[in-house]
Amino acid sequence: MKVIIHGGFFSESSTNNETKIAKQQALLRIVKDSYDYLKTHSALETVVFAVSQLEDDELFNAGIGSQIQSDGKIRMSASLMDGETQKMSGVINIEETKNPIQVAQVLMQVDDRILGGSGATNFARKHGFKPFSTEIPQRRAEYEAKVKSLGTGTVGCVALDTNGKIAVATSTGGKGFEIPGRISDSATVAGNYANAFCGVSLTGVGEDIVSNATAAKIVTRVTDGFSLQEAFAKTFSELQPYDGFAGAIAIDKDGNMFHQDSHPSMVFASFDGENEEVFN
Repeated sequence: MKVIIHGGFFSESSTNNETKIAKQQALLRIVKDSYDYLKTHSALETVVFAVSQLEDDELFNAGIGSQIQSDGKIRMSASLMDGETQKMSGVINIEETKNPIQVAQVLMQVDDRILGGSGATNFARKHGFKPFSTEIPQRRAEYEAKVKSLGTGTVGCVALDTNGKIAVATSTGGKGFEIPGRISDSATVAGNYANAFCGVSLTGVGEDIVSNATAAKIVTRVTDGFSLQEAFAKTFSELQPYDGFAGAIAIDKDGNMFHQDSHPSMVFASFDGENEEVFN
């Protein structure tokens, strides 16, 4: 059993050491709680559990604490993929929903598994997800002051369960001040992808990640016989011509975990029951 999570990027220029320590502690707590959860649940259930915890923590840009778009509204995206069935479900630009990843989980059971905008929000309401404001004072202050963030905040989880099954989940609160209707990578196969061989979750600049089809490329290369490290090296090299901004976490079918970023520093944590790792 293995679990690895990420919480976007950490910028020394825009956050202080106190915030860094808080993120390290939060990530270690969530990854260990998720590992305990994995003991009695599937990889698919566990990645939803982990990402829900990340969405509930205002330190991260997903769920509570999401960025505000240029028209003053918060719209979030999230997706879920089952490596065994290769089913993917997701919501794009959903509004006033505490845990978008849980809506994606419900969508896994229906035919139309990726919904956007009002369709996603209406589906959430019909399935018992009550209206919930995910805005926090910090985001409103940033918006009112028209201070742009780095636009690199996303959360994600990859898990390998006791049956050798892999699942991945990714959720984002957007990059902040984007044009309403903008699509992030998080609910696409560029930012969230898994099969029986590998699972990958991305964070960074969505347009860069989509242009490179990053998650799908890494998983495909592992499927074709590349090691995780080789797949990452090849795929990240293809971001270089346009200075693509991305970070990724992954687990393969053999339990190997890997992470890489193109720019410092993605915040992440992993745990396998004995060994823990957290960004520094």
